[in-house]
Amino acid sequence: MDLGMDLATGVEVVIRAVLVIVAFLVLALVAGQTEHKTMAHMQGRLGPMYAGGYHGWAQLVADAVKFMQKEDTVPAAADRTVFKLAPAVAIIPYMIVVTAIPLSPTWVAADLDSGLLFVLAVSAIGVVGTLMAGWASANKYALMGAVRGAAQLLSYELPMVLAASSVAMAAGTLSLVDIVGEWQPWWLIAQAPAAVVFFIAAMAEIQRTPFDMPIADTELVVGPYTEYGGMRFALFLFTEYAGIVVISAMTTVLFLGGWRGPGPEALAPLWSMLKIGALCFFVIWARTSWPRLREDQLQRLAWGALVPVSLVQVAITTTLVMVA
Repeated sequence: MDLGMDLATGVEVVIRAVLVIVAFLVLALVAGQTEHKTMAHMQGRLGPMYAGGYHGWAQLVADAVKFMQKEDTVPAAADRTVFKLAPAVAIIPYMIVVTAIPLSPTWVAADLDSGLLFVLAVSAIGVVGTLMAGWASANKYALMGAVRGAAQLLSYELPMVLAASSVAMAAGTLSLVDIVGEWQPWWLIAQAPAAVVFFIAAMAEIQRTPFDMPIADTELVVGPYTEYGGMRFALFLFTEYAGIVVISAMTTVLFLGGWRGPGPEALAPLWSMLKIGALCFFVIWARTSWPRLREDQLQRLAWGALVPVSLVQVAITTTLVMVA
């Protein structure tokens, strides 16, 4: 009996792991394809609209073939082990985070009691891959980009955690499933400042425009990824798209009610995906609409605006919780 239960548990774990990996790959690829199409329309770039025929459906396939054909070189002065390991260190944390993000009360690989802390802690590890890439490349531009990335993480991690803690205090739990369960429509107004702070800080952490100072192609070539080519460079791009999906999903769970919406419970995953898709589109839209910040502007925004707003939000939420 025990052997049968252990076998069933093992099979369930394997199935959940496979589903998480498939969902992670599919969602990140869809985000990449959407970015190609959105930027093509917004910037009048005709190239991505013709690959493969109807509406350029094969653009993503063409990109994959291109990256596989590129020469995968390692600089002579580079630390070969760290250089090769960096892309995996950058992408694996996002894959782990996906296991704790619920799309519905039942569509979640691991409902953790401290899911919010788990997601925030694991997602912050991704910058280690950037640091490894910059340091191991033996390239001054790559190293400067990696240092910028570390400084950006330190600056924007604090307001993001404070904004998330505001919601956790209001819900009285750190479980992401329970946070959605406790969510109230009036939080859209009461937690709006925290939502704005969280989303901006999350965009800065994944180094998306207008917060792409670590990459800054006009100054640092491609920053930490300057010496990378072929599939290793593609993995870093894939990590960026995965980050877009993760921050959109976390914003949905914490501030937009997750799967909650009109209609039967069977539509819960659909509501989650619609909200996540809308936020992903906004992230892509920001890339085509706003210019890159200077380094001093980036730091001033974090310490001069986001941190004070998040502290005030935490104080207000604490007061409301105590009164209630």
